[in-house]
Formats: sequence, structure tokens, C-alpha cells
Amino acid sequence: MFRKLGLTLLTFAVLLSACAPTATSTARVPATIKLVDGRQRTVTLAQPAQRIISIAPSNTELLFAVGAGAQVVGREELSNYPEAARKIASIGSVFGKINAEAIVALKPDLVLAAEINALEQVKSLEDLGLTVYYLANPTDFDGLSENLKIIGALTGHAAEADQLRQSITARSKAVFEKVAVSSSRPKVFYEIDATDPTKPFTAGPGTFIDQLIDLAGGYNIGRALTDQFAAISSEELVKQDPDLIILGDSAYGVTLESVGQRAGWDQIAAVKNNAVFGFDDNLVSRPGPRLIDGLEQLAKLIHPELFK
Repeated sequence: MFRKLGLTLLTFAVLLSACAPTATSTARVPATIKLVDGRQRTVTLAQPAQRIISIAPSNTELLFAVGAGAQVVGREELSNYPEAARKIASIGSVFGKINAEAIVALKPDLVLAAEINALEQVKSLEDLGLTVYYLANPTDFDGLSENLKIIGALTGHAAEADQLRQSITARSKAVFEKVAVSSSRPKVFYEIDATDPTKPFTAGPGTFIDQLIDLAGGYNIGRALTDQFAAISSEELVKQDPDLIILGDSAYGVTLESVGQRAGWDQIAAVKNNAVFGFDDNLVSRPGPRLIDGLEQLAKLIHPELFK
């Protein structure tokens, strides 16, 4: 009797085990990712992207910053930061030609574009059947925070992105609090390109550079210009007499000495006081995570007395 009962119980247990949900059947299915990009188009991913191609340097930096560097299989030629990005296969330059064949061959599940990419270029990749997310440039630190959130969602690194967002918020707040105690706002000239030294290009109103100078406690003399990026004559610059000159083109050999040799520039306060500084333009021209580094460095140049 007990033997029969044992067999009955054993049979019941086997049947129950067979009917029970397996680990596979109960595994949580990743939720579909749906996000509206900078062109107001809905981009859908079945799961976080695992094979990503970045066709903008700022996007490459964002991807690495949230911990998704290992998921990047292709990058735009000028994506040179962080150092690990240089080891990733290049798919051409945004200022030259993007190699569509190389992109297709890498079999990406996501191509990440930015405003530096022409819309025609983006469309041509979509026409090849590729999923392209167009990330709009941030206009302030809130926008940068939102972009980090987007990158975190697209790559499955939401927690890392949130941690970075909190860090950037705390660091920017610290700068704001420091410069708020100063009543002075030194006049700043930010040089972008002095191919023609009599009419160097600078950042005008509405640019992130203009905003960063303001947030760092300075006054951007380029704000008086009409266009976002425009040339300013040497005569006007001498008239404006900036307290600081920041050389975003220092990587191309522009120095304090060469600036001082420009006609009339020896009359500018910044030149007379040796307040001409080389600067890594990538910190303010690339709308990525290093914008906070740019803010901190600008604040230290504009208000060194506050950062001793």
C-alpha cells in the first residue's frame, strides 16, 4: 500500500514538475524601448542596443561616460576621447565622408547621430534599413542631463547615467555657488579660429560657449554679435578691450606670443596683462559629458581668486 502510495506521489510530483513554469518561461522579457529623437521621430528598440555605431565625437564620449564603451563597434574618425575609443573601428569622418558600407558590415543595432551630422546623411543611413537615433544638442545643463538619460536608456546603462547626472549637477552647483560671491564679470574673448588673424571667429549669442562663460562668471564679448559663430574685426576687439583671451584654437599653434604680434592687439588689456590662455576647445564645443570640465576650467581662468 505504501509502495503504491509512494509511486502515486512520485508520479504526481513528476507531473507537477512538468507543468511548473521553467526558469526560461518566467524570465523577465526586456521592455521595448521607445524614445522620440531630435527630429521628433519615434525610435524603437526591442532591447538595449548591443552593437552601436557613433557618428559624432560627442556621442562617443557620452557612450563611454555611461559605461557603454564595450557596446560601441564603430566610431566617427574624430572620436578620440577617451583613449579607448581610438581602438574602435573608424567609419569615416563627419567632415569628410561616412563609409556607409563599413557601417552596414558592422551590423549595428543602433546608429547614434547628432546635430553635427547632416540630415541627408542620417536619412541615407535609414534608407539602408539601419536604426538611427538623432540626439539633439543640449542648450543647457538640464539638456545635457536629459541626453545622458536617453543614452542610458538606449544602452541599458540607466543606473550609471543617473549617477553621472547627479555628479554633473553637484559639480555645476559648486561652480555656481563660488562665482556667485563675486561682483565682477571680466570681459572674455573666446577665439575659435584665427585663420585670418584680423577677423578671428568667436562664439556669439545662443551658443553653449556663450552660456558657459556666463555661468563661469564672465561676460562674453561675442554676445553682441548677430550670428552664433561669427568673425569679429581686430578694430572692434581692441575697442571691446577684453580682460581675458581664451584660445580655443591653441591646438593649432596659436599662443600668447603670436596673439601679441597681431596689429593693435598689444593695446588689449588681456595681452598687456598676459591674461591669454590656451584651452582645449573640445571641452566646450562637443556637447557631451566633458562640458562640466569646460565649465570648471573656464571658471578657474575667469575667477582664479575664487579657486585658490
